[in-house]
Amino acid sequence: MIKKSASARWEGPIKEGKGTISTESGALADQPYGFGMRFEGMPGTNPEELIGAAHAGCFSMALSKELAEAGVENIGIDTKAVISLEKQEGGFTITRSQLTVHITGSGDEGAIRAAADAAKAGCPVSRVLNCEIGMDLTIG
Repeated sequence: MIKKSASARWEGPIKEGKGTISTESGALADQPYGFGMRFEGMPGTNPEELIGAAHAGCFSMALSKELAEAGVENIGIDTKAVISLEKQEGGFTITRSQLTVHITGSGDEGAIRAAADAAKAGCPVSRVLNCEIGMDLTIG
């Protein structure tokens, strides 16, 4: 079993407070986050942005595996994940992760599309998200 960790520290009430997020690897070290960064567009990170980064990265890795297994060569993948946070009855909820994917490579277009669908359904982050996952795919 592989285990990875991240940590957060928070001080103060929700709107006026502030926090930092760090990762075990040091890729993020005491990165600031807070209410304004999450809900008001202020500079800094937020949980949804980090989930988007995790989803885009995980999906791209899974897709590279699927494409190689489908015989696609010269693989290039660019993925953006947009995470939707909506206020619903009972509180804020992540309702969607929209993947925008551009793939380059040499291989059958049908196989490339099937590989993308398999990666969307099967990557570990897709499997942990309890929301709709959409995908806009371009090949070329």
